Amino acid sequence: MRGGWETGAVTSSAGPAAGVLVLAGTPIGDVADAPPRLSAELACADVIAAEDTRRLRRLTQSLGVTTTARVVSYFEGNESARTPELVTALEEGARVLLVTDAGMPSVSDPGYRLVAAAVERDIRVTAVPGPSAVLTALALSGLPVDRFCFEGFPPRKAGERRARLGEAAGERRTLVYFEAPHRLAETLAAMAEAFGAGRRAAVCRELTKTYEEVRRGTLRELAAWAAEGVRGEITVVVEGAPETGPEELDATELVRRVRVREEAGEPRKEAIAAVAAAAGLPKREVFDAVVSAKHAANRSTTG
Repeated sequence: MRGGWETGAVTSSAGPAAGVLVLAGTPIGDVADAPPRLSAELACADVIAAEDTRRLRRLTQSLGVTTTARVVSYFEGNESARTPELVTALEEGARVLLVTDAGMPSVSDPGYRLVAAAVERDIRVTAVPGPSAVLTALALSGLPVDRFCFEGFPPRKAGERRARLGEAAGERRTLVYFEAPHRLAETLAAMAEAFGAGRRAAVCRELTKTYEEVRRGTLRELAAWAAEGVRGEITVVVEGAPETGPEELDATELVRRVRVREEAGEPRKEAIAAVAAAAGLPKREVFDAVVSAKHAANRSTTG
């Protein structure tokens, strides 16, 4: 097996002949964004594990790269089964290059299992940094970028999605999500319910591609826009929760936050505790707001 660009001896439990796992970022749209090292790694790899071998072929053709590597598919459906085979190749000294369809392996893409298995065996893991939809969308959003968290794809089922968004309702860092275009309108509406319809956000579509678009507005406005239909690869950036003090959260808002969690299947007691913790309030205050709202609703029904 070729050593490739190995820059130092590898001392590990896997032995001196152990190979190296290379995670390679690939263009998220414009192939001209591919880092020069990507071409070099494609050319010198012993094994290339690709999420889609057809897209890999198109990528090498676009870059003008000829590879003599053994190419194997490595996607969500076969990731668990194929990982041991790739680990064996690494232990035998191979330079294994992992590429996914776009962006960085392991970031909402295959790769985590192989990295974990390599780390467990003290096999070196390195990376070729490349384009990132997360960072690109964040930079273009116009929202605060000093602190952020990546939430990946929201759950597909409505109840699970409400619960996940409810957990993030009090998060003050900017939030970044991936979403499929056919679920975007429903997800934005759920975000408006969980975070507040006036929360600012940006929908970044087809980043670096011909029809790139960044749509900014409130969650209410974006949900209405998406209801007309949206195509392409989607990244959603949402403003973090405002740094409000307890006195700025009125009873109506506290009740709304509890209701969102209850509708997602969370028991009322736990929902009240979670809302109180996020708001920095005593649980009793949130409980009293919920009870008062319930009594008011009962009076209006019987009145």
